[in-house]
Amino acid sequence: MSSSAVARLWRRSLRDVLLRGSACRGGASARPASTASASGAAAEAAAAPKKVPPPPRKGRLLTGALIGLAIGGGAYVSTADEAKFCGWLFKSTELVNPLFAMLDAEFAHSLAVKAAAHGFVPREKRPDPPVLGLEVWGRKFANPIGLAAGFDKNAEAVEGLLGMGFGFVEVGSVTPLPQEGNPKPRIFRLREHGAVINRCGFNSEGIVVVAKRLGAQHGKRKMEETSSSTSPSTSDIKQGGKAGPGILGVNLGKNKTSEDAAADYVQGVHTLSQYADYLVINVSSPNTPGLRKLQGRKQLKDLVKKVQAARDEMQWAEDGPPPLLVKIAPDLSKQDLEDIAAVALALRLDGLIISNTTVSRPPPADTHPLAQETGGLSGKPLFDLSTNILREMYILTRGKIPLIGCGGVSSGEDAYKKIRSGATLVQLYTALAYGGPALIPRIKAELAECLERDGFKSVQEAIGADFR
Repeated sequence: MSSSAVARLWRRSLRDVLLRGSACRGGASARPASTASASGAAAEAAAAPKKVPPPPRKGRLLTGALIGLAIGGGAYVSTADEAKFCGWLFKSTELVNPLFAMLDAEFAHSLAVKAAAHGFVPREKRPDPPVLGLEVWGRKFANPIGLAAGFDKNAEAVEGLLGMGFGFVEVGSVTPLPQEGNPKPRIFRLREHGAVINRCGFNSEGIVVVAKRLGAQHGKRKMEETSSSTSPSTSDIKQGGKAGPGILGVNLGKNKTSEDAAADYVQGVHTLSQYADYLVINVSSPNTPGLRKLQGRKQLKDLVKKVQAARDEMQWAEDGPPPLLVKIAPDLSKQDLEDIAAVALALRLDGLIISNTTVSRPPPADTHPLAQETGGLSGKPLFDLSTNILREMYILTRGKIPLIGCGGVSSGEDAYKKIRSGATLVQLYTALAYGGPALIPRIKAELAECLERDGFKSVQEAIGADFR
């Protein structure tokens, strides 16, 4: 849509809002008088206008913010080009962040997912800096910044989230059967520390629901590709993935009551792998009893072999099966890391995600009243711990396996440190909950500045730079 068309849309929306407001005010004064007889005092009371209680404070703030956006946007887009308007849209979301902060943490999260699912989030129209592009698993990533699993658990908002400018989005964890997860409240903000404690426990709508959503999105994408006049690329490196311009990962989990973990992951592979650009075996959540025990050498080796066999026995087109990764916890000993690295190398895993939330309480979060809540800690306090685990794993695997650095990333500098420490790709989650959509273009711009500052011509050149 052109900027002039958008301007007309803004003005029309604002006019409709104002006309409805004036109609409501006029309607109150034009109400017909009662024909019933009454005493003078009663008639006078009936004639007096009724006092309508003012809307709640949160409602007034939200209304004011939306009207402000409408007025400001209408004035701005009338003279701005598409790129400037796109930048303004991302910047304007910062006005809404304080409103979300007033809400219960889990409700705010659900609202954000719904907003992305219905297109009420800005869409990135500007190309990423060329220095951010890289190739992994035969796919071309426009940038290495991804959204971690846990945000869009049920694949409700894939198109909207990729449209915000992430290089890749990971949905899930998805369990075979629907499950509610742990009792609420189960998400707690530690705002002053830029952290969150969660004990959700793999709340999931289940494989069937997620498969239907991803199937519908996949079908829509195929139709668009068929009707497009653009001829397909002849390059061996695929542009984007199965979900569109970005890459889609599907994170698989097990049900809490399941006695056969491998069967749960195999079921996930059979049902969802056709829609995924990569698959993740999640054995790292602290909120499912016994799950982290699957990280032991024997348990992990047996599990990965069964899941790989299930994937490889399926019929695939020339693209082949999706890469298979394992997501690990940060609360691991040196021996644990050596065991995982040995399994990853022996079975030729396609990658590791490092890491999930921590059950430890590194300062300063351990001084917070909520620090004693059970569950995983994410956000800034996790950055150093997860980065140290990343560095150890890069050394143990000798850099032969793509690593995804996850945990505490809230700036381009953070992402750059993960990459220098051995990460090929980087994921974030908690920072998005605090910073909103405006965080995404800011992180990408900052990362590009870091790379160019130190003389790197691409992300690929900077991977593991601290070990050279």
